[in-house]
Amino acid sequence: MEKIQIIAIITSLLFLTYISWLIVKGKLREEYAIIWILCTIVLVIFSFWRKGLDVISNMLGIFDPPNLVFTGAIFAVLVYLLHLSIAVSKLQKQNKTLAQEIALLKEKLKNK
Repeated sequence: MEKIQIIAIITSLLFLTYISWLIVKGKLREEYAIIWILCTIVLVIFSFWRKGLDVISNMLGIFDPPNLVFTGAIFAVLVYLLHLSIAVSKLQKQNKTLAQEIALLKEKLKNK
């Protein structure tokens, strides 16, 4: 095992431990932690299986294995941004409804 492979394995496992710690402490919700856990598990797998990236890129017909990494990362970021946009839109709608309800309650209290 090469030095860089050992560093990659240790770093990936430490990152997985940190994500678990954030979940336990309640600083990271489970629904958002799933993507982080999956990405870290992929990192751990490729840290142990060095030729895995070559094998998968050859199966998909990608010339350079690093291109597979960048393509996968860009796709993951786009999917995550879409998820966050949906969550923000939902929260914006809920805030608007809540503000309207508070205004109506204030008006009722004012008229009493």
